[in-house]
Amino acid sequence: MSEFYVHGYDSQEALRLKDQAYALVDLLHADTIYPDGSSVLEVGCGVGAQTVTLARRSPGALITAIDRSASSLVEAERRVAKAGLHNVTFVEADLFTLPFAAASFDHVFVCFVLEHLADPAAALRSLVRLVRPGGSIAVIEGDHGSIVFHPDDADARAAIASQIALQQDAGGDALIGRRLYPLLSEAGFASVSVSPRMVYVDGSRPDLADMFTRRTFTAMIAGVRERVVASRRMEPARFDAGVRALERAAAPDGVFCYTFFKAVGRVLQPAETDDGVELGQDHAVA
Repeated sequence: MSEFYVHGYDSQEALRLKDQAYALVDLLHADTIYPDGSSVLEVGCGVGAQTVTLARRSPGALITAIDRSASSLVEAERRVAKAGLHNVTFVEADLFTLPFAAASFDHVFVCFVLEHLADPAAALRSLVRLVRPGGSIAVIEGDHGSIVFHPDDADARAAIASQIALQQDAGGDALIGRRLYPLLSEAGFASVSVSPRMVYVDGSRPDLADMFTRRTFTAMIAGVRERVVASRRMEPARFDAGVRALERAAAPDGVFCYTFFKAVGRVLQPAETDDGVELGQDHAVA
């Protein structure tokens, strides 16, 4: 991973992640349901914001959730227990040194992790070996280049650009959503498909305006203020004006739009081609 998680690990960030997961649960997870008895690896579970949804939607699946932060795992375990879920095992581990044998899992789930990695391609190559033939991977990432809001504002766009640059300095990529197809394909996953998941918010959706525009996205930008100012990318007054402009987009006459990308790929069976056609015995898979 990059040297540090650009958004921080404090209680405010944990609350923001929870709000984000709650606001986006149907948009991102409606088509993620794993069969009873299947083994699922959740990579980079953090404070469990996505883990609770995964476990609740697939109560018969056996989920192993890993993260390298011991304190985050404590919070994740607390949340899962509070939700009354019993199908999750937590393991403290780094993505690049996972303590699992090859082909250990039927499915892998990765959400908002690749954006923080200096080498997401290497991470995916390490994960493809953990998936059994016939298994799958699901990856969800955002793309800060997809943002549209009204009223438009130059200071707000500069604040967003400063967060993108800060994440890049840390070795990450806040624009990674657009790269998911080539990343998964080049890592060795087959039948890769990517679907955009657009969050559109206007005055007719005040709850989502509060939960996503204000408490998720704007809170994320506001949360990097000290680092942005310290890096001298923006003057404090201009950055604060940009945050206020983003909050303005959550007003009854405001609009905010953001696109996430969800990619799904497979690991082929030994006698299967990428288009799903079975090979005869006189053919070989490269």
